[in-house]
Amino acid sequence: MIGARLSGPDDFEGWRGVARTFALARIAPSQIVWQIEGEQDLFATESLPPPSPSQDATFSVSRAFVQLSETAILHRDPERFALLYALLVQLRERPGSLEDRADPLVRRVEALAKAVRRDMHKMRAFVRFRKLADGDGPRFVAWFEPEHHIVRANAGFFVRRFASMRWSILTPERGIHWDGETLSEGPGAQRGDAPADDPVEDIWKGYYAATFNPARLKTGAMLSEMPKKYWRNLPEASLIPGLVAGAQAREAAMIATPPRSPSRPGNAGAAWQALREEAMACTRCPLYRDATQTVFGEGPVDAPLMFVGEQPGDQEDLAGRPFVGPAGHLFDRALEEAGIDRTHAYITNAVKHFKHERRGKRRIHQTPETPEIKACRWWLEQEWDLVRPRIIVALGATAGRALLGKAVTISRMRGAPIVLESGAQGWITIHPSFLLRLPDEQRKTEERARFVRELRAIGEQVKALV
Repeated sequence: MIGARLSGPDDFEGWRGVARTFALARIAPSQIVWQIEGEQDLFATESLPPPSPSQDATFSVSRAFVQLSETAILHRDPERFALLYALLVQLRERPGSLEDRADPLVRRVEALAKAVRRDMHKMRAFVRFRKLADGDGPRFVAWFEPEHHIVRANAGFFVRRFASMRWSILTPERGIHWDGETLSEGPGAQRGDAPADDPVEDIWKGYYAATFNPARLKTGAMLSEMPKKYWRNLPEASLIPGLVAGAQAREAAMIATPPRSPSRPGNAGAAWQALREEAMACTRCPLYRDATQTVFGEGPVDAPLMFVGEQPGDQEDLAGRPFVGPAGHLFDRALEEAGIDRTHAYITNAVKHFKHERRGKRRIHQTPETPEIKACRWWLEQEWDLVRPRIIVALGATAGRALLGKAVTISRMRGAPIVLESGAQGWITIHPSFLLRLPDEQRKTEERARFVRELRAIGEQVKALV
């Protein structure tokens, strides 16, 4: 047996170097015992160098495997190093096997990575800082208990999100600390080392209770997204049982209350800005890895009309704004002909990252898949809740799926309004890029005229509803 020693449980670079050397030397996975420095192992052995590979021995793996390994290695499963090495060896023999989702080894490693991504998301969603004062001013301290070795990998998100404040996140494994300029690490801590509450929490609880919408309550979905094991770290969690218990009565009261003219609170813009900043660091699906940036929606936060496209294109990905490429220019001209002012509408996409494949220097658009649409729908729902448009227009099949939660056939559904669950009016039509792809000029002219007629009808509906 050959011992492979790593510096820590999340030592990807160490594993990568050792695994490459072992693979070049044709060491079988069963011959290696993976060990972490400082940890006791029942089968521990001395680290012995493998036979040296020949000088011309080389191989490469896909970027997808590297990214999968970087994530899966953070799992707490003690077999993760061996599983990843076994997959590496398999890929040398069968380079395309990573695409085989029925392969048991691929499925197991994917499951590790999925669990890690979920844990990273939970940390970002459920960390709650409490304010303390020390000799250098206010400091914010939080306690979190991750399931996997994600703290170091997740630190960059909190540095970007809270760059201007001094903070610490304590966990049983290690602590991370930011002083406004430098990120440092410390030893693990206990829950009692973090403050239990602070004066701001009463304000936050009041806001949370005031914005709780009983008409949108889905207890099962809530518990799936926010399991009870996280509640003890969330100040608002103490309110949830009472809010849930009173949801039915509050919903009846909401229905009985006559509608009032909509008024937007002054902090709606601030809430949107905070949501946009959070979306900039989104990792809810793998698309963020190859995209330049998140492309969030834009427009008035009280717009009565919202357009939902499919996903950013190449130029949108570079500019960070929706509908600025060729399809966006066509869309602008169609809006102008239909009498709709783009600056009075909120424009966004169902998927916020550019999905593509590289062909030489070009980045070729790829249609988002259902899991990617579902992962991004969370952001779309936040935009709907903030903007509260009277009319939502889905441009293309991907946008239609995001709007209705199921596959749609545009030819059957376009041209007529749909009553949405929120009470808003929904429309489904083509995406402007469809017109750009039509080779027949006569059909392109006919479809463009129909698209403008639909937009004009939608504009008339906006005027009638506002």
